[in-house]
Order: sequence, then C-alpha cells, then structure tokens
Amino acid sequence: MPRTDPRPDTREQDPFDEGARSLLKQPRAVWATAGAAVVAFMGIGLVDPILPSIAKGLNATPSQVSLLFTSYFLITAFAMLITGFVSSRIGGRKTLLAGLALVVVFAALAGTSHSVGELVGFRAGWGLGNALFVSTSLAVIVGAAAGGSAAAILLYESALGLGMACGPLVGAILGNLKWRYPFFGTAVLMAIGFVAITCFLKEQPKPARKTSVLDPIRALGHGGLASAAASAFFYNYAFFTVLAFTPFVLDMSPYRSGGVFFAWGLLLAVFSVLVAPRAQERFGSLKVLGTSLVLLALDLVVLGYGSHTTAVVATIVSGAFIGLNNTVFTELALGVSDAPRPVASAGYNFVRWFAAAAAPYLAPKIAGWTNLHVPFLVAGLAALVGSGIVVVRRRQLRHDAEELEPAHATRDSVAVFAD
Repeated sequence: MPRTDPRPDTREQDPFDEGARSLLKQPRAVWATAGAAVVAFMGIGLVDPILPSIAKGLNATPSQVSLLFTSYFLITAFAMLITGFVSSRIGGRKTLLAGLALVVVFAALAGTSHSVGELVGFRAGWGLGNALFVSTSLAVIVGAAAGGSAAAILLYESALGLGMACGPLVGAILGNLKWRYPFFGTAVLMAIGFVAITCFLKEQPKPARKTSVLDPIRALGHGGLASAAASAFFYNYAFFTVLAFTPFVLDMSPYRSGGVFFAWGLLLAVFSVLVAPRAQERFGSLKVLGTSLVLLALDLVVLGYGSHTTAVVATIVSGAFIGLNNTVFTELALGVSDAPRPVASAGYNFVRWFAAAAAPYLAPKIAGWTNLHVPFLVAGLAALVGSGIVVVRRRQLRHDAEELEPAHATRDSVAVFAD
C-alpha cells in the first residue's frame, strides 16, 4: 500500500545509518569519555557473579548483600538532582573528573571492607561518583561527538552494553581469586579513565543558564516526560530483579555466573545498538517499546518457573528485550519534552533509579515471604504495567514527540524519536 503520510520520505537519510557510519570517526576526547563510561557501567554488574561469594566472605544474608545495589542506586537517584546543578557551574569536564575521583576512592575502599555495612556504605559513595560521571558523560558525548546525536546515542548505548557485558566477566575472573579484587580492579580502571579524560577532553562551554536542583523535578511536570519516567520505573524494577536477584537463584560458580551474564550483556549490546534502531524505523518506537516490555514479562515468568537450564536461557534472552528498551527509553526521555537534554535526562533518571534501588531489596524479601518463583512473577507484572503506561499514554507521547521533532532535529541533527 502506498504511503499516505504527507511528510517527506527520509529513509534514504536515515539518521541511524549516518550515526552508525560516524560511530568510529570520533575525536579522542569522545573515545576517552566513552571508555570511562564502559568502566562506569561495568561497575553496575561487577558484583553480580560474586554476590554469593561476598555473602559467604562477610557472613551476610542475600537480603543484606542486595543492599549493595540498593544503596548504590538510591544515592544515584538523589544525585541526579544535583548533577546538572554541579556541571552547569563548574563545567562538564570537572564534573566528570570529580565523579571519576569519587569512584576510584570508594571502589578501593569497598575492597577493604570488613563488614557488609562498610561495603554498603562505600557502594553508596561509589553511586554518587557514578551519578556525576554517567549523567554528565551522555551530555559530553552528545556535545563532542562527530555525526550528531545519532552517533552519540549509539556510542553511549554501545558503552552501556559493553560495560554491562564485561562487568560480570571481570567480576567473575577477579572474584574467583578473591571477592575483594573486582573492587580494586575497578578503581584502577577508573583511575586510567581519569588520566585519559584529563589529557584529551577540553572543557566545553558552560550553559548560558545555570541549572537549579529543582529543574529536573519541574521538567517532570511535562506529561510526556512524566509518562516515560513512570513506564521506565516499572521497567527498571523488572530489569534489576534480573540483575540483582537471579545470581542467587542460578546458584552457580563465579565463572559460570559471569559467563551467563556476559552472554546476557552481549545480547543487550547487540539489540540496543544494532536491532533497536531498525525495529523503530520499521514498526515505530512505541510499538517496539510496548511489545518488548510484554515479551520481557513473559520471559521473566519462564525464568522464575522453569528448570535450572531454562532459567539460564531465559536470563540470557532477557538481555535482548532489555537492550531494546534501554535504547527506546533513552531517546524518548531526550526527545519527548522541551526541557534541555541534561535536565530531562536527570528528571527521568531520578524516577527510574528508585526502582533500581527497590528491586534488589524487595526481591529477596518477597522470596523469603513466599518462594523463589514469586519475585519473578512480580517483576513480570511490573514490566506489564510499564507496557500499559505506554499504551494508555501513546497519543500524548506520540503527539509531544512529533511536535518537538523539528526543534530537536534542528538542534541535534537527528530526529530523536521515531513515530
């Protein structure tokens, strides 16, 4: 059937094609920032394969060890309110370096912990540093990348996927020697990132208007951004149930658990960078997001109620749906409101990271109250709620994105949201 859309056909000028071609042609400053971002994202999944080892080494319960994620992401959520405040006053480069310095210090201290309480506290400090770095790195990459925002988003998602894939593998290799070594290893890698950014990244111009602490909250007053953040909240609960609770259910050695999550991370990277843009172009972002969340929900039920082998396969497969969701949610948060990108991103992340803090804490509690299957059923229901929000609010999301698309395309050299 011929196209009836009055807008011009832009398939020959697909921004994601251009972004992919530009992906490898980046300044050294962008590669230095992206490389440090890989290590920053590694820190999220680093402890995954060694959670049982940490629990054994510190005589802690699964619920206590899960606080490593909860403290990390709870601080990260609140820190989102100050990242723009800080970077708009001291500049992106200094904010990146401050975040990296905090990660180096607290990751090293985490390796010296003698109790689970100390480790949880040091992970909280680590979360503050990571928030300062990760939230600013996206803005820096977008501002400095060649090829516009298409290349920048692909590069950022590549760093996320590679970091999420390598984190469990590095954690397994070093953690198999001693559970403390992954923390020391992260401190060393982040120190290298600190040196690289110091050498290659010049300070970017500060924004004309300083960001206040309340700007991200005000940005959430926009219906489209609030809807995206609400959907992402429930999605993140499902995401981090997989990441933080599955290692206890699989009950494997660090090497095997690391291998499972390495394969999971590879699928996440492939689907976020290669598959998501094509799926969005063909089916539309909202259809891809709503369908992917439903498929993630089904996968979680299979993971929770299947055999051990089935659970391993379902864990790996979940990486595909998580990769799709990550890319679409990132674009949606950046493109659905008229707020500046750093402000919109901060407000969106402020909401969704609370779910990342809640899931690792609640999943073991729910398992204790019921059994090991129910936490995955709850996570599946959360993913369905996220999909439901996208469906119910689709008109608002699509209208806002289309209304703002010309402005974003002019400013960013890319249509950041496919209708």
